[in-house]
Amino acid sequence: MATRPRTLILGGLGLAAVAALAVVAFRPDPVPVDLATVTRGPMQVTIGAEGRTRIREVYEVAAPITGTAQRSPVRVGDDVTAGETVVAVVEPASPALLDTRSRVQAEAAVREARAALHAAESRARVAEEELAHARSQFERVQTLVERGVASLTRLEDVTQQLEIRKAALEAARAELDRARGALDRARAALIEPDDPAAGDQGCCVRLTAPIDGQVLSIDVLSERPVTAGTRLLSVGQPQDLEIVAELLSSDAIGLAPGARAIVERWGGPEPLEAELRRVEPSARTEVSALGIEEQRVDVVFDFVSPPAARAGLGDGYAVYLRIVEWQADNVLQVPLSALFRRGDDWAVFAVGGDGVARLRTVGIGRRNDRAAQVTAGLEAGARVVTHPSDRVGDGVAIIDRATLETAG
Repeated sequence: MATRPRTLILGGLGLAAVAALAVVAFRPDPVPVDLATVTRGPMQVTIGAEGRTRIREVYEVAAPITGTAQRSPVRVGDDVTAGETVVAVVEPASPALLDTRSRVQAEAAVREARAALHAAESRARVAEEELAHARSQFERVQTLVERGVASLTRLEDVTQQLEIRKAALEAARAELDRARGALDRARAALIEPDDPAAGDQGCCVRLTAPIDGQVLSIDVLSERPVTAGTRLLSVGQPQDLEIVAELLSSDAIGLAPGARAIVERWGGPEPLEAELRRVEPSARTEVSALGIEEQRVDVVFDFVSPPAARAGLGDGYAVYLRIVEWQADNVLQVPLSALFRRGDDWAVFAVGGDGVARLRTVGIGRRNDRAAQVTAGLEAGARVVTHPSDRVGDGVAIIDRATLETAG
């Protein structure tokens, strides 16, 4: 019996429907992914660093003499005026107490000095008598020479003797002064702290503020003995702040004076502006938290923001710096999360209009913590997969996760 055409057609349609259902049933579902767009815009490459503020010029006040520093007349934070505000008072040290041996030695020294003074006085009297005799001899011979009785040679001799006696008297008087000084020095060694002979020690040395500003720190608050050169306190101007930060020497090499820095996490509502003044000439070795030796160098920044914008910021406060190493206004950039290594190259999964991921090798330039500069392989407006998983590959169908969430 011949098969009817209608039966054949219906059978063919059934087979086609079954085949279509099989294709749909066994076709893999598109992989949900996050997509980002390659854009053009401004880009910055920054170096992050922890920093601290410090007063640019700190003046330290030290004890000029050895003695007792009296209780500080000022407190930390007090305003001071240069040359007027007394910031420290130092009383000269009193004579030291003598033990028995030292006292016996000092008394013996006084007796020796007194005897030497008597001897010097005797020599001075002898020199005066000899000078008086030489002067009378000179006058007598001079009179005889004028009368023609004595010779000029005789006059020259007595003149010489007169000059010698004058010099001898001057030497004797100098020796007398030295003996008196030695006696005074020997007597001074016997002066005790409660001896009236000690007299007024010139109390006290009053030190005034070297500049207009505020007291930053006080090293000697209560009364206590100090030696000459002991630091008593420091004074500075709290608004004259700078920032110092530690950088790896490899990072500091790329910075030049004038580099811009953004000051964050300082406690205020808005970031502040700063400018690099200098990189210190020498680095030092420090050990990181991971036990790795690093070469670090101090870099110093000046505030660009006015003092009114950083009210409350003081000496030694912690800040965070984002130092601008490089920046440009029109940069083609792709999110860092879309990049991955493929051999020695960088690559991304770009998405075309067919919803299929395509592997592309790209050229990368500058990078920051969010994006990378694209030098080749992508154009503005291209869409790329961010954080691609192992399910994403070249030619794999994908779907934007945001689209699924919207549809759901």
